[in-house]
Amino acid sequence: MTTPRFDLIGLIAADMAATLAFYRRLGLDVPAAADGEPHVEAALPGGLRIAWDTEETVRSFDPDWAAGPPGTGRIGLAFRCESPAAVDRLYAELTADGYEGHKEPWDAFWGQRYAVVADPDGNGVDLFAPLP
Repeated sequence: MTTPRFDLIGLIAADMAATLAFYRRLGLDVPAAADGEPHVEAALPGGLRIAWDTEETVRSFDPDWAAGPPGTGRIGLAFRCESPAAVDRLYAELTADGYEGHKEPWDAFWGQRYAVVADPDGNGVDLFAPLP
C-alpha cells in the first residue's frame, strides 16, 4: 500500500476575483484571466498546489453544502516574509487596502515576527519572519 502525498490546499471563494487579487498581493502567480473561472489552481514552491473553487462550483457537486459566516474557515495559510520589518510593511499595506487585520504584528514567543490578516472569505492568513 502506498502512502498518500499531500498535494493540494483547497479554498472556497465567495468572490473569485477578490480572492485571487488578495493572493496575488502575497506573491502567488495567478493569471488575471483566471478571475472569472469557477476553478483555479496555482503551483506552490516544493510541488504543492493551491486551488480555489467558487461556492457555485462546490454546490454543483454537493447540493447540501452551505457557506458558513465569514471567519469560520478551518484552514490556516502562512506566508514567510523576508524580514520582521517586511511583516510590518505588508500587514500595513494590506490593511490600508481594505483587507481585515485579525492581529497586528507582534514578536511571538516562538521567535518570529507574526501578524494575521483575513482573505476576502474570512480565512486567516499568517505573515511571519524569523526574529534576529
